[in-house]
Amino acid sequence: MTRSIPAAETLTIEFKSDQKRLSDAELAEAIVCLANTEGGSIYLGVEDDGRVTGLHPSHQNVVGLPAMVANHTSPSVHVRVERLEMEGRLVARIEVPKAREVVATSQGTMKRRRIGSDGRPECVPMLPGEISRRLSDLGAMDASAQPVSAATAADLDPVERARLRQFVDRFHGERALLDLSDGELDGALGLVDATTGLPTLAGLLLLGRDEAIRRLVPTHEVAFQVLEGEEVRYNEFSRAPLLRVVEWIE
Repeated sequence: MTRSIPAAETLTIEFKSDQKRLSDAELAEAIVCLANTEGGSIYLGVEDDGRVTGLHPSHQNVVGLPAMVANHTSPSVHVRVERLEMEGRLVARIEVPKAREVVATSQGTMKRRRIGSDGRPECVPMLPGEISRRLSDLGAMDASAQPVSAATAADLDPVERARLRQFVDRFHGERALLDLSDGELDGALGLVDATTGLPTLAGLLLLGRDEAIRRLVPTHEVAFQVLEGEEVRYNEFSRAPLLRVVEWIE
């Protein structure tokens, strides 16, 4: 099939030279990079500047490329490959889906695509914090349900737990919660991890002692602002547990 190529690389378009036969490992990294971002298309046989130089002879039969990609990615990425004729040369267009989880090469390399400081797209390693954020963005991980490894049961404040019970009663929550012991209540609401017994992030933000929140969740802050037109009438910040903040705002 004859088709024109995009004018330039973008966040979802990648050109890959195949003059010297792009290795399976390099192609897998490019696949993973796109899959861990928004998906997109790889044009194999095209230089970075958009010149069409064609497929290496070993890649001109594109039938085996999807299986190779699946075998070199984990979890397997399932791509669609189309062989195109451009400027009298053969090019493979590889359609990469957006992954619904974080994927890696079979060698354990995780990458993502971004726009670099020079305005051009680039693939960079995914750092541990970025992996967690990616999973959270995809709905594959609830960050608030994760146990905080440095926390202990002593970091939860009985006063805040009593406040929680008052909120359940006051706002007509599930009445059965009021009959539970403190430990049962924390477990039922996911305020402690069922496996480790450690407070979760949600538990600390709702029931944590002030000192524990400052130590274990140093980025926690609630901003309350009242605007009248473009004028700020009220602007306050708090690092207190969330239910106490709600009462303060009321």
